[in-house]
Amino acid sequence: MSENIENLIGQVVEGEVTNVTHFGAFVKVNDEEQGLVHISEIANEFITDIASVIKVGDTVKVKILGKNNKNQLDLSIKQT
Repeated sequence: MSENIENLIGQVVEGEVTNVTHFGAFVKVNDEEQGLVHISEIANEFITDIASVIKVGDTVKVKILGKNNKNQLDLSIKQT
């Protein structure tokens, strides 16, 4: 993905899960960028244990929602 990430906001891309925490999953979308899928953006149903739904190394489709105030990507799985 050589395009500027700002040009991809709103697009659906594939990425690899690099870390899973109690509040979400980090997904690498290209060589330079990774972002967070907050627990509320993983599935339409309520999730208490993210590890039961997603694991490190999984390939997932994510929608790029934008960049947050820390200049990190905000991502969504449930909006794909």
